[in-house]
Amino acid sequence: MHPLNDLATRVHAANKKWWVDLETGLPIKRNVGELLMLSVSELAEALEGDRKNLADTHLPHRRMFDVEIADALIRLLDICGAYIPAIGDIFEEKMAYNAVRADHQLEARRANGGKKY
Repeated sequence: MHPLNDLATRVHAANKKWWVDLETGLPIKRNVGELLMLSVSELAEALEGDRKNLADTHLPHRRMFDVEIADALIRLLDICGAYIPAIGDIFEEKMAYNAVRADHQLEARRANGGKKY
C-alpha cells in the first residue's frame, strides 16, 4: 500500500469524531465544500504566521507556518481517507504526468503567455 494511502487511513480514523452527529453519534455525510474551505483556512493561517513570523500558540516551539501547513495536510488527508482511498496512486500518476507535461517545461514557461508560477 502507498504511504499516502496509509496516512489518509490513519488521519481519517483519528478524525472519526468529526464525522458523526453530535446528538446521535451516528455517521454523517460531510459537506465537501466545507471540508475544502476548512483546508483553505489552515493555509490562510499559515500565511498569517509567515507574514508575522509568529510562533504557534499550541506548539510554541514551532513556527505557526509549519504547524498550519501540517493542519492543512491533516485536513486534506482526512478528506482523502473518506473519499479518495487511492490517493497515493493518484499522487504518483500526477507526479509522473507533471514531470513531462509541456506547459511545465522551462521553455514553455518562458514563452509569451507561459506559466510564470
